[in-house]
Amino acid sequence: MKKNLFGSTGIEISVIALGGHEYLPDGRSRGFNENFSQAVTPGHIGEGYGGKERRELLATALDLGINFFDVTIDSEKEALGRNLIEILPSHEIFIQTRPEGMCYSYDKNNEKLLNLKILKTEVQRILSLLNRESIDFFNVGLLAWSIDNSSNYLDILAHNLNTLKKEGLIRFAVADSFSGERLYLEMLNSGAFDAVNIDLNLGDACGIDKVLPLARQKKCGVIAREAFFKGELFRIGKKNGIEDLSCLASIAMKWVFAQNPDTVIVGVDTASQLIANINSAHEPMTNQEHEILEKVLRTPEFLSYSNIKRNEFYEIAK
Repeated sequence: MKKNLFGSTGIEISVIALGGHEYLPDGRSRGFNENFSQAVTPGHIGEGYGGKERRELLATALDLGINFFDVTIDSEKEALGRNLIEILPSHEIFIQTRPEGMCYSYDKNNEKLLNLKILKTEVQRILSLLNRESIDFFNVGLLAWSIDNSSNYLDILAHNLNTLKKEGLIRFAVADSFSGERLYLEMLNSGAFDAVNIDLNLGDACGIDKVLPLARQKKCGVIAREAFFKGELFRIGKKNGIEDLSCLASIAMKWVFAQNPDTVIVGVDTASQLIANINSAHEPMTNQEHEILEKVLRTPEFLSYSNIKRNEFYEIAK
């Protein structure tokens, strides 16, 4: 497994990172697509996470040399912490996770992140779920209204994150957002972050313009996510007569790797899917794949999707 030096952290991470999502039979992620409010409630642990199939997938990832793992909701955190005790990795691993109920729209104006006592308590709670002493990569997902509501928001947040680092509760902070370019640039310019976590795919590539170059300038690591647009790529393909979904996945992964992120988070259900994604990281796109890609890029569904994402990223008024 190829590894990249991750920003200025001094850490080398695998070019493929394993996402923590587990999936329903129809391919949608568990928790979020069952009872969303329950899934993102701190302390809620769903039944059946981290079962036999997930342990086998995790074991395969470790055998392949993957050393970076991303988990979101508490059910995934608890499962990973438990599974890593059962499997015992033979090499050092790094985990990215976020505070529950504090990111994105889960907390008004992301105000809880500014309360150091609340934030510290949340980090300690997460560590108990993961069975770890420190969070390697603490993902902080904001929405634009947080910085718009408070002119010194990022200064306070930077102080809190630096305090958590000094106390050894977190190692590195990761900038994340669903608000788009303006907020990403503000976060990176604040100096509070060591890496950036960003949607990077065929249909949502706007981060290439300014966010990724600034991240490189600031010596921040780059984590790419949503290579398959949360499955939208496959729905677009099927609607337009493209039945070979494995080929579509390969095309998407090859395109993402061509943008040179440090690692790409993949969400998969089986070891064979994981291996296919890894193989895509090292192969050039074939002529047939180029033809399929051009077909996808011309479809009305793809054009509509990419236009929506462009408007969201650049905050273009509808």
